[in-house]
Amino acid sequence: MNYRKNTSPWAWVPTLYIAEGLPNVIVTAVAVVLYMQMGLTDSEIGLYTGWLGLPWIIKPLWSPFVDLVKTKRWWILLTQMLLGSSLAGIAFTLRTDFWFQGTMFCFFLMAFSSATHDIAADGFYMLELDEHRQAWFVGIRNTFYRLAVIFGNGVLVPVAGLLQKAYPNQEAFTWSLIFYGVAALFIAVWLYHTYIMPRPAADTQRDTTAKEVARGLKTMLVAFIHKMPWKQMLAAILFILFYRFPEALLNAMSKTFLTRPQVDGGLGLSLEQYGVSYGTVGLVGLLLGGIVGGMLASRDGLKRWIWPMVCAITLPDIVYVYMSYAMPQNMLLVSSCIFIEQFGYGLGFTALTLYMLYFSMGEFKTSHYAICTGISYLGLQVPGMVSGYLKDALGYQQFFIVVMALCSVTFLVTFFIKIDPAFGKKK
Repeated sequence: MNYRKNTSPWAWVPTLYIAEGLPNVIVTAVAVVLYMQMGLTDSEIGLYTGWLGLPWIIKPLWSPFVDLVKTKRWWILLTQMLLGSSLAGIAFTLRTDFWFQGTMFCFFLMAFSSATHDIAADGFYMLELDEHRQAWFVGIRNTFYRLAVIFGNGVLVPVAGLLQKAYPNQEAFTWSLIFYGVAALFIAVWLYHTYIMPRPAADTQRDTTAKEVARGLKTMLVAFIHKMPWKQMLAAILFILFYRFPEALLNAMSKTFLTRPQVDGGLGLSLEQYGVSYGTVGLVGLLLGGIVGGMLASRDGLKRWIWPMVCAITLPDIVYVYMSYAMPQNMLLVSSCIFIEQFGYGLGFTALTLYMLYFSMGEFKTSHYAICTGISYLGLQVPGMVSGYLKDALGYQQFFIVVMALCSVTFLVTFFIKIDPAFGKKK
């Protein structure tokens, strides 16, 4: 049995949030490439992979069970084991006659397990760390979450391409090798966390019945609804929902803009150039932005930096307006533009994460934070689903101008929220 009590957050926060980010990017991004190579049409890919995002949106419905049954640590270890198993299941079923049904089942199991892991991990984070350390490490956790996202897009997909050069016309085999490798990685993370993760005194197991769980669900929802006066509550929900609205539109289309041929309005970067500019330089900007955001908020509090962070997550998007008109071919210039935008996103995203932590303080903090992340994910998912239609109707140049105009939405929803000046500040 592990009874570690004084484990440094550096020992488990990075790996915990890598384990949170990697399944998400596999389900929402890598699965798209996989199914495209396996012969599905774009309409089929959009329909089926769209459904896979559902567990992250509706995860608040079962968050009370994570709050009331067993411990957050128990749920983390269970879901990490399930994630490893689902990855191995995808690898196995890819080479069977029922590959589509099998992989969809495993992807949905992965999505459900990952959404549950998010609830438990965020709850564990709030139980183990005090308010100041939560603010300080928020940049670290966001950084490693995004690092996992970059790993999924920038490493797994290119490695699959390299394997397909070694094994031509064997897409199912090469992708099964990829998923077996990631399954082994998750099993290793599960074993590591079994040993290293601390046991917070507040993370206690409860003996509960079905009636008590139902009563707890009702109490949790009532507590959420009455958390603030209704005007402040409405402002908080709108902030969580629409803070990333411009970024939600930009997220997928910025990637297609960088890689599509110039005849289609894109920059026409090769995969190697894309890997350097977005996967390396952009990653450095994202990491620095997340770390700087956490340090500033932990020093001066969220309220002091909320407006600079709003500017950081919106105004740098203008680099895509510039690139869509100037069509630069100098990689130093392109990489610099991407660095600016990604640094701003890393810095600005800190505000949303900290505000959700602030909003969730008090009883049922795990469930309330899960509701917040579900609302935030909905605000990211729905605009992303229509961004392609909007871009096709307008073209890249006009699309990026519209994104810049819609940055006003982020400023508007931020104007109405209230934050305790002392939240996150070092005492």
